[in-house]
Amino acid sequence: MLLGKVVGTLVATRKEPAMEGFRFLVVRPLDAKGKELEGTVVAVDAVGAGVEEVVLYATGSAARQTVATRDRPCDAVIMAIVDSWDVEGREVFNKAKTG
Repeated sequence: MLLGKVVGTLVATRKEPAMEGFRFLVVRPLDAKGKELEGTVVAVDAVGAGVEEVVLYATGSAARQTVATRDRPCDAVIMAIVDSWDVEGREVFNKAKTG
């Protein structure tokens, strides 16, 4: 599992029929301290995440292990919306304390 921040949406009106009905979000990876890393990933949203939310996502074969994405041509999936996280006893992120 990886940490990321949803930075955008992606609309694809024509897609593989197995992917119909899925919402795609653009995710920027985060390090353990909450710093945004280079690059982005397009991920299937399996949990109703929104832009600016911090999420847990999986890539590769793990992305095809959720109920929604099982046996689908999916390489990244958002599987949780992060409420908070601590590293070495220090709070790094708390959704309730953000804008």
